[in-house]
Amino acid sequence: MQLIKEHIKKNQFKPVYLLYGTEDYLKKLYQDKLKEAILSESDEMNFSHFEGKGMVDNEIIEIAQTLPFFSEKRMVLVKNSGYFKNQSRIPDYIKEFPDTTVVVFVESEVDKRSKLFKAVKEIGYVCEMNGMDEKNLKLWVASLLQKEGKKSTEQTISYFINKSGTDMKNLETEIEKLVCFAYDREVISIEDVDAISTTQITGKIFQMIDAIGFHKQSEALTLYYDLLALREKPMSILYLLTRHFNILLQVKELAKIGQAGSSLAAKVGIPPFAANKYIAQSKNFKQSQLVQVLQNCADIEEQVKTGRLADTMGVELLIVTYSHA
Repeated sequence: MQLIKEHIKKNQFKPVYLLYGTEDYLKKLYQDKLKEAILSESDEMNFSHFEGKGMVDNEIIEIAQTLPFFSEKRMVLVKNSGYFKNQSRIPDYIKEFPDTTVVVFVESEVDKRSKLFKAVKEIGYVCEMNGMDEKNLKLWVASLLQKEGKKSTEQTISYFINKSGTDMKNLETEIEKLVCFAYDREVISIEDVDAISTTQITGKIFQMIDAIGFHKQSEALTLYYDLLALREKPMSILYLLTRHFNILLQVKELAKIGQAGSSLAAKVGIPPFAANKYIAQSKNFKQSQLVQVLQNCADIEEQVKTGRLADTMGVELLIVTYSHA
């Protein structure tokens, strides 16, 4: 991302960019930054936007080969095309596009072995956007508060992120709610966060597994009943618990061989911000215990689906079994 900022600052752009990853907020932010820098504010004549699968290669190629109209540059934005996982004619033409054209691809998933990925990497710039690390995420939250004339402590910001999750678009929405709630007060407190911010279900699952790991049975069950009160289905909760325990098992195995930070996070599919928290939480369980929990999750799912166990009771039994002292 820093390199894209440099390109914008120097007004020197690569012929093609690929922005991909799980953090939609960052992809949208840098897609817009590139558009703003490449084209003047009102220049829609030299901007073309293609989105979704089923796009026609020829249309994109034809537009990309067209010289800009009364402008130095033309920008072609191609989003969620699937071209980086499927065959396309674009790699055969991408090196022949005029230097007045900048193509920006925005994707969620890519195959790094694909012909198009290799072509973009050779002549352009590839940027993976999977969220910020803990330090930068907290700085970003603080900067959004500052823009609104608000401030908060590092402890409160950490509490806010833990409660609201790491999705930046959701955090932005929650910050807007906090700013409105605080109104004429300058400092955002933990009490403000508790009063207004929505706890994400993944956050409650994390808290529940923390409680199970520390053998706080009453707390774990209370969190489960809270989710039921929010009309979350027991089988959805079981799915999230299974997924979380599976991640903990992978984290434990990777941590054993020295993996950590963003490298570990990328391998198990969690935000870089959360890597250390998962490593710490995995230490509350033995590897054999995590394997056993996952087997029990599968058994409970099978019993519920065959009508031998009520779904609500099944999840409750799982929590009780592994949270007793």
